[in-house]
Amino acid sequence: MTRKMTFGALGVKAVMLIIAAALLFAPFLFQDVRSIEVAARICIFIVLVASYDLLIGYTGIVSFAHTMFFGFGAYGAAIALKEMGPGWNAVLLGGVLGMLVSLVIAAAIGLVSLRVKAIFFAMITLAAASVVLVLASQLSQFTGGEDGITYKVPDLFKPATKLLVDDAGKVVKLFGVSLNGKIAAYYFVFLSTLVLFLLLLRITVSPLGTVLEAIRENDVRAEAIGYRVVAYRTFVFCLSAAVASLVGTVYAVWLKYTGPETALSFDIMIDILLMVVIGGMGTMWGAVVGAVLLVLAQYYLRDLMGAAAEVVSSVPLLPELLNPDRWLFWLGLIFILLVYFFPKGIVGTLMTKGARG
Repeated sequence: MTRKMTFGALGVKAVMLIIAAALLFAPFLFQDVRSIEVAARICIFIVLVASYDLLIGYTGIVSFAHTMFFGFGAYGAAIALKEMGPGWNAVLLGGVLGMLVSLVIAAAIGLVSLRVKAIFFAMITLAAASVVLVLASQLSQFTGGEDGITYKVPDLFKPATKLLVDDAGKVVKLFGVSLNGKIAAYYFVFLSTLVLFLLLLRITVSPLGTVLEAIRENDVRAEAIGYRVVAYRTFVFCLSAAVASLVGTVYAVWLKYTGPETALSFDIMIDILLMVVIGGMGTMWGAVVGAVLLVLAQYYLRDLMGAAAEVVSSVPLLPELLNPDRWLFWLGLIFILLVYFFPKGIVGTLMTKGARG
């Protein structure tokens, strides 16, 4: 059993290494603008989903306010960059202020609400997120309203910036890719999210992670043996909020635009939930698999269906079924099949089967 469980763990780690390598060398492997955008979005959502899984998967806390904290970080950086100009001091100040606001609100919600039953806490977080979304739309003098905020980022991340130049003053190319500000911006996203993900991963394998799992399994028993359940839950809620806020700041720097649809939309919350379920709750590796699969489906499923419809154009009904406009139908069908065949998520089910073997 130990041998097969080891093989299962090694298989998951091998997949993780392949994904990590693809993201690390994405600017050189996939040289079109859309592919780099997809890779950056995957990096952002890996951390966002992992921080949420720390709540729902490891501690058993159901929250609908995760995008609210993500939005605080994004709007903090956006407002600072707009008011102070494209400097690193604006990025740092905006990121820190966004994280502080997230911590204060998370602590307030946690201390007041984490004593109640899970469903009531979920409803409270949903209400808080709704209020913030409405405020972001109405306080247009600060947030830009529905139009959002467009701003400039530090000069290092401008596409015209030359990271390396040759003797003739031309930008140096590596594997045919110009080493410019766009590359710097991508690796800013990649390295920032890598550090945050490793931090979350370290927490889950620490004694704190064991306590959180004990609270998830039986909070009454955990309280009985001496753990202050409310304090632990509040701390994890604040930690998750801080990480979501920081990754929101990173995304704001990458996108150069922040608005309700990109930072506070409930569509983002739905995506997070889908990614957690697809990858598997209670495992950081599940966040990686879930984020990769759903982001790739959102960007490329329509193209794949269009190509398939052309191939089967002479077959009755199939071209109509594979019409790219029906991509959400097929995405929903794929999600249902994944839940049916992988009830604990892809990573969770594979690890469980490996252990049983």
